[in-house]
Amino acid sequence: MNSFYIALAILAGIVLPIQVGMNTTVAKFSGSALFASLISFIVGTIGMSAILLSQRASIPGIEQVKLVPIWAWTAGLLGAIYVTSSIISAPKIGATMLFSLIVAGQLFAALILDHYGYLGFPESPINTMRVIGVILVITGFVLVRAN
Repeated sequence: MNSFYIALAILAGIVLPIQVGMNTTVAKFSGSALFASLISFIVGTIGMSAILLSQRASIPGIEQVKLVPIWAWTAGLLGAIYVTSSIISAPKIGATMLFSLIVAGQLFAALILDHYGYLGFPESPINTMRVIGVILVITGFVLVRAN
C-alpha cells in the first residue's frame, strides 16, 4: 500500500473533527446550522476553484461531463447531509463520540460497498475478520461513551 495515500487518508481524518468544530462555531454565532453548512460549502467551492485555476488543470468538456451518470451528481447532497448532521450533533455528544459513530457508520457502509463492488469499489467479500473489525470499532464507541 502506498504510504502517500495512507498519509492522505490520515490527513482527511485529522481535518474532519477540526472542520466540524469550525462549522459548529459558525452555527453558534450565526444561530443556524443550515447557514453554517452553506458557508462551509461556499468557502470550499471558492477554495477548490482557486486550486483548480492555479493548477491549470484541464476542465472536462461537455461531452465528458455528459458521460457522468445522473445519480453521481447528487454526491454533494450527501456531503451536505454529513456536514449539517455533524454541526447539529457535535455540541450535543462531543467530538469523540461523534467520530466514533461516524466511523462505525462508514465501516458498515464500506462493508456493503466492498462486498458487492458498488460505486466502482473493488469487490472484497464480507468475511469474519472484517466483521470483527467493525465490532471492535463499535466496542470502542461503547468504551468512549462509558466516560
